[in-house]
Amino acid sequence: MNELLRLTAADLADRLASAEVSAREVTQAHLDQIEATDDVVQAFLCTDPERALASASAIDDRRAAGETLGRLAGVPVAVKDIFTYSGLPTTCGSRILEGWLPPYNATITQRLLDADLVILGKTNLDEFAMGSSTENSGYQVTHNPWDVDRIPGGSGGGSAAALAAFQAPLAIGTDTGGSIRQPASVTGTVGVKPTYGGTSRYGVVAMASSLDTPGPCARTVLDAALLHEVIGGWDPRDSTSINAPLPDLVGAARRADVSGLRVGVVREFSGEGYAPGVLQRFHEALSVLESLGAEIVEVSCPHFTYALSAYYLIMPSEVSSNLARFDAMRYGLRVGDDGVRSVEEVMNLTRGAGFGDEVKRRIIIGTYALSSGYYDAYYGSAQKVRTLITRDFEAAFAEVDVLVSPTTPTTAFRIGERADDPLAMYMADLCTIPSNLAGNCAISIPCGVSPQDNLPVGFQVMAPPLADDRLYLVGAALERELSARWGGGILLDQLADSAAGAHLNVARKGR
Repeated sequence: MNELLRLTAADLADRLASAEVSAREVTQAHLDQIEATDDVVQAFLCTDPERALASASAIDDRRAAGETLGRLAGVPVAVKDIFTYSGLPTTCGSRILEGWLPPYNATITQRLLDADLVILGKTNLDEFAMGSSTENSGYQVTHNPWDVDRIPGGSGGGSAAALAAFQAPLAIGTDTGGSIRQPASVTGTVGVKPTYGGTSRYGVVAMASSLDTPGPCARTVLDAALLHEVIGGWDPRDSTSINAPLPDLVGAARRADVSGLRVGVVREFSGEGYAPGVLQRFHEALSVLESLGAEIVEVSCPHFTYALSAYYLIMPSEVSSNLARFDAMRYGLRVGDDGVRSVEEVMNLTRGAGFGDEVKRRIIIGTYALSSGYYDAYYGSAQKVRTLITRDFEAAFAEVDVLVSPTTPTTAFRIGERADDPLAMYMADLCTIPSNLAGNCAISIPCGVSPQDNLPVGFQVMAPPLADDRLYLVGAALERELSARWGGGILLDQLADSAAGAHLNVARKGR
């Protein structure tokens, strides 16, 4: 494997800035890795090699001319296919948007370009970001590079798998109920859900507008902080955007000092239903934080146990509303328009053909929850629970600086294992959903591999709204100490020696 692929984004940026390597070389190395491994991993829905290489060459020319460039100038990035990018299809993993070319860039896409990053292409996802395994895409199933028979998490499994397969050093995702953090957990990568409103939703195709949160995906905490500072901040085109400066995220990641910090362990996120290997690595990580000077205390957030139920009423209700726009009249797929059928018939045929089973399931649940006579009993009650969960967070953060838990109760499950059991699938987001309901920020970092199956385990840190810097402070401190215990380097070094694991994994399995 090309040695450039092993470098962190921070290291790549340093080498690019000193002209030790060109942006075109770096971009070509990652495009070659995609070509070599994506027939197995299937992380990308489409790549954009011509534009990526042209962009990289332009960055090289500007650097040679002495122009001031962004801190991550020339570093490649993969973008979840729910962000608009002019000239490249935005499908949201759905057949109903097959081939749609948006005429504008999402704010975050534009900020990547303005900061001189190189966009490699668009990554796969569960259709309209609805799922926890990336099996619900209308186009392909993405595989986990650690074991290609297992899921890479969801909905942003494509972005996480691209990182784990060394196809990109950075990626962008969205987190509605855990869709950045849960894939990070099961692929041994880093994923951050920023404070709601801290990153712009303009140009992000809406799933659940009060929950959707764009965020950075990376292989190290520092890389995530660098990317977060590029994409974060106020956007007047997003009515939910917070007009407040970002805290010093990169400075916090570099400081990585938890001495004197009070760390609250969420009592409700342990015990039955959690894999023993996950709990073992989680408690080992707690011991590491304590050895670094943090004070570990147990905290109860009693209403967190209702979060899953509340989420699966609020989110489908917003899905029902947001996806009503895909009606075959304005853009996207159109089925049965033969000049004889009525508009209603064409709409029904198109939505029936264009949406997958999981999307239909959520639309039906949401429509029912919002219907006359049921609104107060379901949607209204769920919003009351949401308020109680927010108050649990407020009470906890009055006592501790951060809260911690496993990111997800288990390691990556096998592809198809939960396909016929939606409730089992939804349980993958058990620990991540409360932060979406309350709007606070959270991060998942690797804390080793489970001794049961040798698959990655994620450690979640949650902080108050607008205190995103605490995520990086704690995450970087834990990452640094755990990396030293792993013998130096990051957890994914175990994969790097086997060309991201993908082809050798396949060869070993005789696929």
